[in-house]
Amino acid sequence: MVQMEFLGMDFSCVFGALSDGKFPEKDCLLPLISKLLGYAIVAASTTVKVPQIMKILQHKSVRGLSVMAFELEVVGYTIALAYCLHKGLPFSAYGELAFLLIQAIVLVATIYYFSQPVGTSTWIRALLYCGIAPTILAGKIDPLLFEALYASQHAIFFFARVPQIWENLKNKSTGELSFITSFMNSLGSLVRVFTSLQEKAPTSVVMGSVIGIVTNGAILTQIIMYQKPAKKGKKAD
Repeated sequence: MVQMEFLGMDFSCVFGALSDGKFPEKDCLLPLISKLLGYAIVAASTTVKVPQIMKILQHKSVRGLSVMAFELEVVGYTIALAYCLHKGLPFSAYGELAFLLIQAIVLVATIYYFSQPVGTSTWIRALLYCGIAPTILAGKIDPLLFEALYASQHAIFFFARVPQIWENLKNKSTGELSFITSFMNSLGSLVRVFTSLQEKAPTSVVMGSVIGIVTNGAILTQIIMYQKPAKKGKKAD
């Protein structure tokens, strides 16, 4: 059988089965689908937060957005990315985290800009992050501490969503939250559960995706519940 590999994806067994007039077996097809979905998530992640950033810039407002929620999201992405790098997982299993982290940092900076004046505590949090994040990403910390950090990362992502969910409930509105970004976050978490299982990622990685499904799904549901009827000529963003 001719080897047909590309970006770690083996197409040989699939094309071999199809050329023989047979449907590829599960053990051959599922790993390939997992890889394809993994790279699709990575590709989609390059723009997932752009709609949210653009909505803030367009309206020049951060109405209804929880600053703490987005700050905690940056911390969570940093820990998750560092852990996956440290564990040596294939890029298709975590690549989106790098792009999400960059966009999350830009998003927080945008929120700060439209939340003037920025308080002293906010600047302290930002400086602490800039001082500690490089060490975590480089993996230059005790292995046991690294595991503890990753375990806490699930709680960080959970509590990153809680303030926003509460803000939405309190205001009966989702303010400047982007439907497109929330939808892509929910779909990405759903697909990532499948790919993580196929890539035999640690259980902690799978649990993080499950938490993402629940919390992102809750915010997406709120956006659908609280959205006002769109005016003619306008689309949901």
